[in-house]
Amino acid sequence: MENQTNINAIAVEKKSLIDQITQFAIPILTITSQILMAAKFPQWGLILTLMAQPFWLYSTWKSYKKAGQIGILINTILYTLVTAAGVVNYWLLK
Repeated sequence: MENQTNINAIAVEKKSLIDQITQFAIPILTITSQILMAAKFPQWGLILTLMAQPFWLYSTWKSYKKAGQIGILINTILYTLVTAAGVVNYWLLK
């Protein structure tokens, strides 16, 4: 009976506001950035990608903490650094 109670508690677990925002921000910002890059506006695509990175970092940090998925966290950190370098290249080193 206790096991069933734990399962029910997990099923009705409320998502925090940051979790809800993250679930919308990641696909909206990431897909829009890819569209901008494909439409030959890489400088704007990089800006949107960089705006998405805090949500990606938050999400992958949670994945690491809950499931030990260190690879996706490392990938996201490196991707953030490369994106930041692209923003510097397009916007500051013209």
